[in-house]
Amino acid sequence: MSRYWTLRFQPASSNRTTSLLSNISITGARRRGQRVFYGWWVALAGAFNMVVSSGPTFQASSVLFRAIEDEFGWSRAAITGVASFGRFGGAMLGPMEGFLTDKFGSAKMVLLGFTMGGLGLIFFSRVQSIPVYYLSFFILSLGFSIGGFTPSMAAVNAWMPHRRATAMSLVLAGSSAGGLLVPAIVWGIQHHGWRDTVFVIGLITLAAGPVIARVLRKKLPDAAAMNRLVRRSTRKRKHTGQSGGLSHDFTPGEAIRTRAFWAISLTHTLTNFSVGTLSAHLYFHLTDDSGVGLGDALAGTIVAIQTVVAFSAQLAGGYIGDRVEKRFAVTGLALLQAIALAVLAISTNYWMAIAFALIWGVGFGGRTPILHAMRGDYFGRKHFGTILGMSAFPMAMGMTASPVVVGWVFEKQQTYEYVLLVLSGLALVASLTITLATRPKPPTGAGRRVKQPAQALKA
Repeated sequence: MSRYWTLRFQPASSNRTTSLLSNISITGARRRGQRVFYGWWVALAGAFNMVVSSGPTFQASSVLFRAIEDEFGWSRAAITGVASFGRFGGAMLGPMEGFLTDKFGSAKMVLLGFTMGGLGLIFFSRVQSIPVYYLSFFILSLGFSIGGFTPSMAAVNAWMPHRRATAMSLVLAGSSAGGLLVPAIVWGIQHHGWRDTVFVIGLITLAAGPVIARVLRKKLPDAAAMNRLVRRSTRKRKHTGQSGGLSHDFTPGEAIRTRAFWAISLTHTLTNFSVGTLSAHLYFHLTDDSGVGLGDALAGTIVAIQTVVAFSAQLAGGYIGDRVEKRFAVTGLALLQAIALAVLAISTNYWMAIAFALIWGVGFGGRTPILHAMRGDYFGRKHFGTILGMSAFPMAMGMTASPVVVGWVFEKQQTYEYVLLVLSGLALVASLTITLATRPKPPTGAGRRVKQPAQALKA
């Protein structure tokens, strides 16, 4: 009997133990796999994208322009006008970039764009004349437009419907984090010259493209799996705000016929006139005798302070945007942006400049992810890239025109004070136009599209 129980008991125990260990192993693996949802890696890749694609050429563009002015002595309108010319291609191709992102996926667009951007930077580092200066900046700007903002935001919008504003804030915070490179770029220019500094940035860009594209290449879960994720996440949160997870997928034609589309577009345009202006002219205003009158090093710290505050505000704005009515949050933040521009207009010392950096950082940083998340909440994920490109077109045109117009006004008036006050007024108007962006009604047949098993979307 003892031998019988030994023969029967040991294998049975062994089988149960093996099964138990297997189940524990599988459960542990699943828990480890679920510890960080892949959408957060997509958001971090998008943030790194923005550090590279917008930091040196957007946040630090006024620093480069100052160095170029010192070397060539060209007019300020000609030097800063390159920002308008360079962004013109991105503005004109914005809707097409969104369509191509939706069609071919974010990974391929990043790879193409970063290759163009890196080669454009290397070309830019060797300019000797104004025509080549404009051509090289056009190439690098077009590359970063193709592979930068739109594919990153489209991927995050698709992967993170349940935490859209928070995830988008990470991407946009990457752009602000790029501003932390400004002191390093100033140091590089002072010790090695602007040409070598830009050349190294070009090499870094070429190396970064394949890394970012690899993260974005992963296919999305189908609609059913994503809905389960959203339900689990929503149950854990006490406040869901206006972020409703998967929403109806508007086509571009359906979106453009809604009031929300135009209200968001107008608000974004009005607030970004000043963003385009500051990217090209802030460092000039901080260092000009007719402006704040700071030295290069102190001016660099103002940019860094603004960057740190904007970075923090973008993260906070994303968190808040997932929990409150987005329209009213943008109203308050646009008001702060208007106040900051007025403070900058009358700044005459370092401490007033710091006040500008703090207020601007909160206003600009906080409202940006919320505005973009509203597009995802309202119009869905299937055509987000195209709708973003269409909606951002007037905004991009405003950012394209503002640097050259402001440069021309400066040549006439030798001061930025009145221009900054006008830009403050535009931000004030934007705080009102966003209130018109109420959630549109679902388009006909949208419910059927949401319920049907969706094909894997390209991220």
